[in-house]
Amino acid sequence: MSSYVLGFQDIDKTKLIVVGGKGANLGELSKIEGIRVPDGFCISTEAFKRIIGGMSSINELLNQLTILKVENRDEIGKLSREIRRVIEGIAIPQDIYKEITVFLSRLGEKNAYAVRSSATAEDLPTASFAGQQDTYLNIIGKEEILKHISKCWASLFTERAVIYRIQNGFDHRKVHLSVVVQKMVFPEAAGIMFTADPVTGNRKVLSIDASFGLGEALVSGLVNADIYKVREGKVIDKKVSTKKLAIYALKDGGTKEQEIESELQNRQALTDEQILQLERMGRKVEEHFGCPQDIEWCLADDTVYIVQSRPITTLYPIPEANDKENRVYLSVGHQQMMTDPLKPLGMSLMKLISAGNWFKAGGRLFYDVTPMLASPDGRKMLFNNMRQLEPLTKDAIMTIIERDFIKCIPDDKKEQSSGNSDKVKPPAEPQVQIENNPGSLGGQQAKLATSPSIVSDLIRKSQTSIEELKQNIQGKSGTNLIDFIIEDIQELKKILFDPQSSAVFMAAINASLWLNEKMSEWLGEKNAADILSQSVPNNITSEMGLALMDVADVIRPYPEIIDYLQHAKDDNFLVELVKFDGGHETQDAIYAYLNKYGMSCAGEIDITRTRWSEKPTTLIPMILNNIKSFEPMPAIGNLSKGDRKL
Repeated sequence: MSSYVLGFQDIDKTKLIVVGGKGANLGELSKIEGIRVPDGFCISTEAFKRIIGGMSSINELLNQLTILKVENRDEIGKLSREIRRVIEGIAIPQDIYKEITVFLSRLGEKNAYAVRSSATAEDLPTASFAGQQDTYLNIIGKEEILKHISKCWASLFTERAVIYRIQNGFDHRKVHLSVVVQKMVFPEAAGIMFTADPVTGNRKVLSIDASFGLGEALVSGLVNADIYKVREGKVIDKKVSTKKLAIYALKDGGTKEQEIESELQNRQALTDEQILQLERMGRKVEEHFGCPQDIEWCLADDTVYIVQSRPITTLYPIPEANDKENRVYLSVGHQQMMTDPLKPLGMSLMKLISAGNWFKAGGRLFYDVTPMLASPDGRKMLFNNMRQLEPLTKDAIMTIIERDFIKCIPDDKKEQSSGNSDKVKPPAEPQVQIENNPGSLGGQQAKLATSPSIVSDLIRKSQTSIEELKQNIQGKSGTNLIDFIIEDIQELKKILFDPQSSAVFMAAINASLWLNEKMSEWLGEKNAADILSQSVPNNITSEMGLALMDVADVIRPYPEIIDYLQHAKDDNFLVELVKFDGGHETQDAIYAYLNKYGMSCAGEIDITRTRWSEKPTTLIPMILNNIKSFEPMPAIGNLSKGDRKL
């Protein structure tokens, strides 16, 4: 097998570094039964490396390019132009030239070809690089094809391609280019097919964009395409656009824009039968690659050809399921008003301290509520808990129920439903502290004893456990520390899922919900319990806020310190405070606050989040806002604000 030129039949996914993403995918496509791929070959990255490696001037230019940032647009443009000029001027070595011409002779030198770039960082699952390098259509004649091969090599250094690599963290010197030479197809219609709806992300809906002539008119935005939506063998939606222009191939090479006859402008580019044929082919390609695909196709003489396929990189990932049934997952983080992704360490710890089945996707943890939505009792339970869900999640669940997205099977028929028992049988519900409520989505609730000391007893028990932990963790480091944490997680789980503690949480939550509903019903007052709960003893959120107002009152009399804090950027700002009048008092007040509350932060259920004690500057805007927005409040007796309740 040649080291410089490979036919599609000799290429598969293992040849990615040899023929790039586009070339590897074409090799795979040509092996799928029932999929027609125009014949062709790839000039390997070894040829590109040989061309580049033999020019010291290019290596020097690449060294200069590597240190540039996106904002250095002028320098990027200048260097890119120079690199392209040098590459296009290099004569193709004789042995590579000979191999290319041998393949052209086999396929027919007089045929028309498409000459396309295929980079090693292209058409990947995480970065498509679509359109970053150049494509040349309807190239006829050996010398013209060879010239455009050099142009393709050079197109690795177009300004847009260079900037794209910088933005995505790819080293210019480690990305190599193969060139695809493929027989031209002269289509009546062409376009793009997405095996998952790129707008909604629905994996069950296939979307087809179609226009007359070559697909480049659609890709370049020259024309508005027809859009067809297909689901399970049925066309469910059509948008037929007015198509005034098309791009067609010229007899002697090249392409031209051409106006479409008026009576054809509003005609479907594809018949319904052709749309469904495309859907079947698209699903076959998707199955082969194992993920949703962005597919380029063209229709000529009633035959559909696939000329490219790449993964769709813009879809939000979904948890893997063992069947193709509809499923509904709720985000754990959103229950805590956390919309940011969790880091892997944060997700790992959350899974360790929880029970039940978790699903990971897009840097977030989810739990499957499909079984709850599949039964009347489950829906009732979910309805009850939705009163404490964040509003957008609640609205989404209501919409899903209204659309009958999950079919509801009566509870008395569950046992009788043959073949569906696995779909409706509720799995062990994940239990984690959600909205301060362990197992809030259906865990069994303990009966609450009526002793008035139960809350104080639970608090004292928790504080004792924390003090023991502080003592036991001292001096541990490295793997010993990790081993200790994993072992101690069992103690943490006992505290989190203590049935008595869960009952206390539920009693407070249910009381708050009842009070909110009745106060709204009786007096029209919204969220009364939410306001009143701010003054409940041991409300840690309120206590933290009041204590920070105490810190603001310490700082308030010292204008120099206020000015200093307004410009403080370094987390060592506390050390410099002693230089100012009132600095010692301010330093003591902030240190005391951090000693008590420094383990907190926004989104603190993610253990990887930076804590206030690790980045004290996080507190500065809140302190300054308290000074600006609130008047000082005098102590009452021997109590400061931080010791009082609202």
